[in-house]
Amino acid sequence: MSARLKIGIVAVIASFATTASYAADYSPPPCYDAATIAAGRAPPGAVPCYVPPPPPVVVEEYSGWYLRGDIGVTNQRVRDLTNIQDANNAVTNVGIGFDASPLFGLGIGYYFNDWLRFDLTGEYRSRANFHGSQIITSGGNTYTDEYSGSKSEWLFLLNAYVDLGTWNGFTPFVGAGVGASRNTISSFQDVNTVTSGVAFADDASKWNFAWALHAGLAYKVTKNFTVELAYRYVNLGDANSGDIYTYTGVNNIYNPMEFKHLTSHDVKLGLRFNLDSVDWFSRPAPQYYAPPPVYAPPPVYVQPPLQSKG
Repeated sequence: MSARLKIGIVAVIASFATTASYAADYSPPPCYDAATIAAGRAPPGAVPCYVPPPPPVVVEEYSGWYLRGDIGVTNQRVRDLTNIQDANNAVTNVGIGFDASPLFGLGIGYYFNDWLRFDLTGEYRSRANFHGSQIITSGGNTYTDEYSGSKSEWLFLLNAYVDLGTWNGFTPFVGAGVGASRNTISSFQDVNTVTSGVAFADDASKWNFAWALHAGLAYKVTKNFTVELAYRYVNLGDANSGDIYTYTGVNNIYNPMEFKHLTSHDVKLGLRFNLDSVDWFSRPAPQYYAPPPVYAPPPVYVQPPLQSKG
């Protein structure tokens, strides 16, 4: 290898070594607060210090107020019928019950958090036809009373629900409610086929304490719209007809027919509309801020010293 070639190789190696030495000795210039730079109190060419971005905004999965509407079908029961005139008689109920009837309800509710919510509902339960008969034994004689009529209610409940988790938009829930029911017996009629007797009663209404148990499945169609299918057991208390009188209009004793322990197994389809989508009920929209830009000093390249060809 010639001396000139050796000298060239040594020069190249020395150049890389010098550059590495300068890079190792380099320390970045001090940084300054962005406000200090903006106020002109920093030296020329000052760079701002890195500021970490603000924490991400947590968006709640639940929302505040909502409206609801329900339609459904009732399946009602009465445990017993009593009348003061049968106090000393043997009575057997035969086929006593109600036909199914529709229900219609509205309400307003509030999501307390993402698993607990409350609502206040008002509901009209349309007339359900009543039918059945009693076999009555009195003083050694046996006869039948054959009944017809209808029953309807206004039902008001304060309900609480627990949402049990959400999977693919589906949320099972359970709940309970308490309130009041205004039960109305209409067009009551008593026919005694054996004696060819007929009796009637005026319409009558009665307020009762009511309570309910709920279970169902909800599906969140959009952020502000939810559909639910639910079962409800509701205890409506008692009801009574007006005073019963004969077809001649005569009655010697006040003897309304008492409907004891009214219950219903309901199936409902409900719609919930969150009021977050309405401007005057909306919460402030979450604000997202982009993180500030991160400034890094540009790299400094140092020209290695020239080597003589000597």
